[in-house]
Amino acid sequence: MNTQPIGLFDSGIGGTSIWKEVIKLLPNENTLYLADSKNAPYGEKTSDEIIALSVKNTEYLLFKGCKLIIVACNTATTNAIDYLRATYNVPFIGIEPAIKPAALFSKTGAIGILATKGTLSSKLFEKTANEYTKNITKIEQDGEGLVPLIEAGKINSPQLINLLTTYLKPMLNFNIDHLVLGCTHYPYLIPQIQQILGEQVKIIDSGEAVAKQTKAILEKNNLLNTLPKSATKQPTHQLFSNININVLAQLIKDVPVQYTVHELDF
Repeated sequence: MNTQPIGLFDSGIGGTSIWKEVIKLLPNENTLYLADSKNAPYGEKTSDEIIALSVKNTEYLLFKGCKLIIVACNTATTNAIDYLRATYNVPFIGIEPAIKPAALFSKTGAIGILATKGTLSSKLFEKTANEYTKNITKIEQDGEGLVPLIEAGKINSPQLINLLTTYLKPMLNFNIDHLVLGCTHYPYLIPQIQQILGEQVKIIDSGEAVAKQTKAILEKNNLLNTLPKSATKQPTHQLFSNININVLAQLIKDVPVQYTVHELDF
């Protein structure tokens, strides 16, 4: 079981921002990533639709023998992870917006949150936000339209920059000093976001924290892959998308490990 892969799924290519952190922290592990780009964005779907898509992805990853599943999507986590944990007998790691550290370290008492509608309207988000922002001003912004542009590879397009500027500039009027990214697609926009907000605003995403939590859960369940790497036996990393794989391949071309990218109708 220990040599079986870690499974990850997202409503597309954004969760590769999590995948990169996982393979960096856990270089011995095999991974299998599903980009459900055909159904992106999840953030505009109903809770029942999100649960059904999460079940579809989970069952494929279990069919492929995954020992642990990372729901590398904020919207799927906030809407479906309780159902997944109650239904399937493997550990699940979820992604939540990192509101807690932003609220704890804010000096101005104001933080921004850029997330999808599906995350912002979920009960889990509301619970987390209420718990940690009692004395903090939080500016929530639905990033409608950003995910389809990222999925289309239009990260530096004027359309995307205009949208981002419209969403983020007003936050500066509230003197925010932290911006929480509540969607795993958004870390790919950090350079553009920093240019709009300036260096005085710290951008927080969940990637490193998720990788650390994954390692902790693997250790707790004695599931770490302890087989040493060798010249002949390197970890396998397989990434699948159910739509054109070109943008996915482009996003991960800087990763210093061997991997394969496939188109798969799942």
